[in-house]
Amino acid sequence: MSFRKVVRQSKFRHVFGQPVKTDQCYDDIRVSRVTWDSTFCAVNPSFVAIIVEASGGGAFLVLPLHKTGRIDKSYPTVCGHTGPVLDIDWCPHNDHVIASGSEDCTVMVWQIPENGLSQPLTEPVVVLEGHSKRVGIVTWHPTARNVLLSAGCDNVVLIWNVGTAEELYRLDGLHPDLIYSVSWSRDGSRFCTACKDKSVRVIDPRRGTVVAEKERAHEGARPMRAIFLADGKIFTTGFSRMSERQLALWDTENLEEPMGLQELDSSNGALLPFYDPDTSVVYVCGKGDSSIRYFEITEEPPYIHFLNTFTSKEPQRGMGWMPKRGLDVSKCEIARFYKLHERKCEPIIMTVPRKSDLFQDDLYPDTAGPEAAMEAEEWVAGRTAGPVLVSLRQAYVPSKQRDLKVNRRTLLHDSHATTAGATTGATTPPATPPAAPASARFSAPPVLGSGSATGGRLDEVLQEVAALRALVAEQGQRISRLEEQLSRLENGHV
Repeated sequence: MSFRKVVRQSKFRHVFGQPVKTDQCYDDIRVSRVTWDSTFCAVNPSFVAIIVEASGGGAFLVLPLHKTGRIDKSYPTVCGHTGPVLDIDWCPHNDHVIASGSEDCTVMVWQIPENGLSQPLTEPVVVLEGHSKRVGIVTWHPTARNVLLSAGCDNVVLIWNVGTAEELYRLDGLHPDLIYSVSWSRDGSRFCTACKDKSVRVIDPRRGTVVAEKERAHEGARPMRAIFLADGKIFTTGFSRMSERQLALWDTENLEEPMGLQELDSSNGALLPFYDPDTSVVYVCGKGDSSIRYFEITEEPPYIHFLNTFTSKEPQRGMGWMPKRGLDVSKCEIARFYKLHERKCEPIIMTVPRKSDLFQDDLYPDTAGPEAAMEAEEWVAGRTAGPVLVSLRQAYVPSKQRDLKVNRRTLLHDSHATTAGATTGATTPPATPPAAPASARFSAPPVLGSGSATGGRLDEVLQEVAALRALVAEQGQRISRLEEQLSRLENGHV
C-alpha cells in the first residue's frame, strides 16, 4: 500500500520574517495621513523614500539606507508639489531618479544627489502635466528607459517619455470609473488595471485597446488590486459580496473563471500584493493589518499555496519592497519589507533557513538588473524585450570562516604575468598540491639565487610554475563542482 505525500514539498515552506533591531529602524517620521490606498513607501538598493505629512503642499523623505535611527525634524525633504503626494516610484534603471504623483494634478521626476539630500529639493528635473484631476498612480516601464505611466482620478492613463517630457500615449476612454491599480507585464508590452467598476482589464498601450477584460472579478465594493505575474497570469486581491477579503489567480487567455480563489478574513483594509518573479512568491500586506501573508504560485492545482504569516503587534500604514538586487544573498534573504508605522519605518527581513553558507543558486536565479533593455523610442516603434538579467553571485559575501579560503582561490586564479609567479616561487616554496603530476611531485624547484643558475634553468622554473598554475586551476574547478554537489545534497536535491 502506497501512502500519498501529505505535505507539499517547497523550499519556501519555512520562510520566516524578522524585524531588525530598534537602532536599525528609521524613527520620528510623520508618515502621511492622506486617505489613499498607495504603499506610501518606495525602496531601492540606495535609498528609502517615504511620503510624509507636510504643511502647505506635499513632500516625501528620501533617506540613504544607512541613515537609520532618529530622523531630525529639520531633515530636508523633496517638496515641490503644491498638494499632498499620493504615490512615488523609483526608476528601475537609475537608483537616483524617482517619480511622484500628487493631488496638484502633476507628475514630477526628481534627481536625488549621490549621498542624499543636504537641503530641501524643490526643483524637479521635469514636470509632466496632462491630468485634470489628482494623480494617484505612477509606475515606470520595467524594460524601456525613461518610460513612465501615470493614472489619475480623471480615469485617464498617460504614458510619458521622461527624457523628452512628451506624452506618448493617452488612454482616456477605457475606464468608466476610478483606477485602483496598474501593473506592467514583465516585458512591458501590456499592463493590467483594476477599476472601481469591479473589472480587471489587460491593455495594450501602443494600440490603445483592451486585450482582455473580466467584469466583476471580485463582487465586493471595496478597492481591489491586480498585478501581472512573470508567466502572463494575473493575481488579484479584493472583496467578496459579504466583504470578505479574497485572492484570485486568472489566466489572461480565459478570464471566465479564476484558476484559484481563496478567502482570507473579514477585515476591511485593502490588500497590497508584492510579487517576486524569481521565486513565484506573492506577499500580501493589508493596510491597517499587523501581518504579512505569503503564498507560492505554482503550475499545479490549487495554484495558490499558503506558506506562512509574519505577525507583529503594530498595524502598518504602508509598505516598501526592496528589489532583489538590494538583498543580502549571503544570509539567504529572499525579501525585505519596509513597514510604515505612525511614526517610524521598520525593515522586516524574510529569510529561508539554510545550513550551508554557500551561494544558493536555487534561491537566487538571475534577476532583473539596473540596465534598460531598450530606449523609449524603440519601445514606441514596437519593440518588446524582457528585462536584462544579472547574476546575484557577485553580491555574495562569504562568511568569516571562509574568507581566507576564498581569497586564496582568487589569488591563485589571478592571471597576472607569469614572471610574477616565477618571483613568488623563488622567494617561497609552493605548497605541495594534493594530486600533482609526476614532474611537479618529484622535482624540487631550483634555487635562482645560486651561482649555477642559467637561462635553461630559468625556463625550467617557468615551465614548472605554469604546470602548478594549471594544476591549481583544475583543482579550483573541482572544488567548485564539489561545493555545488554539497549544496544540492544539503538542500534535499539528489
